[in-house]
Amino acid sequence: DAMTCVALIVLDVGDSLVMPGIVDCHVHVNEPGRSSWEGFWTATRAAAAGGVTTIVDMPLNSIPPTTTLDNLQDKMEAASGKCFVDTAFWGGVIPGNQLELKPMIQAGVAGFKCFLIHSGVEEFPHVTDKDLHTAMEQLQGTGSVLLFHAERDVPLLSEEDADPKDYSTFLNSRPDVMELEAIRTVTDLCLHYQVRCHIVHLSSAQPLELIQAARQAGAPLTVETTHHYLSLSAEHIPAGATQFKCCPPIRGAANQEKLWSALKDGHIDMVVSDHSPCTPDLKRLDTGDFTQAWGGISSLQFGLSLFWTSASKRGFTLPDVARFLCQSTARLCRLDNQKGSLVPGHDADLVIWDPEKEFEVKASIHHKHKLTPYMGLRLRGEVCATIVRGRLVYKRGSFSPLPLGKHLLLPQGKESLT
Repeated sequence: DAMTCVALIVLDVGDSLVMPGIVDCHVHVNEPGRSSWEGFWTATRAAAAGGVTTIVDMPLNSIPPTTTLDNLQDKMEAASGKCFVDTAFWGGVIPGNQLELKPMIQAGVAGFKCFLIHSGVEEFPHVTDKDLHTAMEQLQGTGSVLLFHAERDVPLLSEEDADPKDYSTFLNSRPDVMELEAIRTVTDLCLHYQVRCHIVHLSSAQPLELIQAARQAGAPLTVETTHHYLSLSAEHIPAGATQFKCCPPIRGAANQEKLWSALKDGHIDMVVSDHSPCTPDLKRLDTGDFTQAWGGISSLQFGLSLFWTSASKRGFTLPDVARFLCQSTARLCRLDNQKGSLVPGHDADLVIWDPEKEFEVKASIHHKHKLTPYMGLRLRGEVCATIVRGRLVYKRGSFSPLPLGKHLLLPQGKESLT
């Protein structure tokens, strides 16, 4: 458009690497309703500083949750004029909201998320098998996707005298079998209904065989893991260090190596942040009680560097980074016709970064709250600049004066026919 291209700015990036902007399809922004935890202004600045050009906002931890068409309108209003990067929205499946799903699809949500276990917040209850069948019937033929928090309650032997400050106490309370049982449910549903299903934040390597078998049998199933499961391990979590608490939990180093192997073999499709911040008091650092602390890790700004730091040591290449952090994540939310790849006709969303440059995670954290398990870590790969639809939104510590991000609502019609 000649009117807008008055001045052409040339950005000389020297030897830096130019890559598609990262699509982080698992972010809890918590606005409206819990914007003291995070909000669109701070979250999307942190995203821009990390080379993330698109986020997809999770339907829960905000009040109201994105479980009705009206609530989706509230969410979009709350995000208006505050986004430094492009933002899409997940809807939620909860008991009894099945008639809201199609209207939300019409309004452009990227898909839906549900929990098979308590979500941590009362306003987003988990679903029963009956709810799942009802939701699947609604989603059949729409091309939409259902995301699962795949943990299931199983009878556990509780250790009465276990110290709540010991990480192992928390880890033992959420064993691998909880993920395994939940994923058994997901694979059965996925095969039966042939509705696209996606497992969020896989932490355990044990269900990988089950996932593989279902995919080979024709289940349209994808799976993600997170930066914390790939970068952190149970053996290195100090007593009382509740900034490491998340659900499902960070497991041991041997399990972590299996997750890396699964990525290498194409059994895990993508890597996301699952940025899930809260106010520092909810982490109960004063008592160090893992059983009482809020579960969630802040990492939106550091995903690229965290991933590259570990992946580059394991023989992964730069095209792998683009695949796991940009292409596959864009495909999941059906944004791959405009996001996630450097091809003609796509949005000019770019991250310019230096894969060799090392830095320490310290003061310049743009999340609303600075508490993160990565504090003080030396990481490899520094973001120099971030460009959203051809406009510079971040460069070496400073941001565009105005938020330039757009709401991404999926067009209906053409996708639903495929």
